[in-house]
Amino acid sequence: MDFKVTGTKDGITATQMDIKVDGLSFEILERALNQAKEGRMHILGKITETIQEPRADLKDHAPRIETLTIPKEFIGAIIGPGGKIIQGMQEETGATITIEEVDGVGRIEIAGTNKQSIDSAMRIIKGIVAVPEVGEVYKGKVRSIMPYGAFIEFLPGKDGLLHISEMDWKRLETVEETGIKEGDEIEVKLIDVDQKTGKFKLSRKVLFPRPEKK
Repeated sequence: MDFKVTGTKDGITATQMDIKVDGLSFEILERALNQAKEGRMHILGKITETIQEPRADLKDHAPRIETLTIPKEFIGAIIGPGGKIIQGMQEETGATITIEEVDGVGRIEIAGTNKQSIDSAMRIIKGIVAVPEVGEVYKGKVRSIMPYGAFIEFLPGKDGLLHISEMDWKRLETVEETGIKEGDEIEVKLIDVDQKTGKFKLSRKVLFPRPEKK
């Protein structure tokens, strides 16, 4: 008889039995289960000597798979033209990303060899599906500098104009006076969305105290 029993301190969770006879008596089965319990409790005791409770999370370098759901209308935005966006995310993060429509929603599965790759992919995806809200503060990346301001990517795939007049409370002649350069990461506040064009207007100066008038 090959009898396997697994479980916790509270009881049995699964069993497997391979036998070559027609059956077992209740007495033999009871004795086998009692022996299995003794063995299980002994092993659990040794385990709890090493770790008192389950870890809240896996180790950083442990492979893992996480899933999330998104509104189905964002599936195309995640995939991108010819798969450009999802392929770019996989190259950037090292995670494997799959997406499909299930029961009217987009189901995304992210597999990675470590926590960092999963978190990076999650952050990018959540940024793509996020709906910008006026009044919210975002950490964005300076994409380009123009004579009249700078274009900031404040969410993945979403750029806004930080006009020179919104960079500082003092009057500026050039963007260079602020020290802001292409590639910098800065905090900005979304102050308006043009109702006709959908363009985003950003401000940096509102995050600083307004100087008192002399």
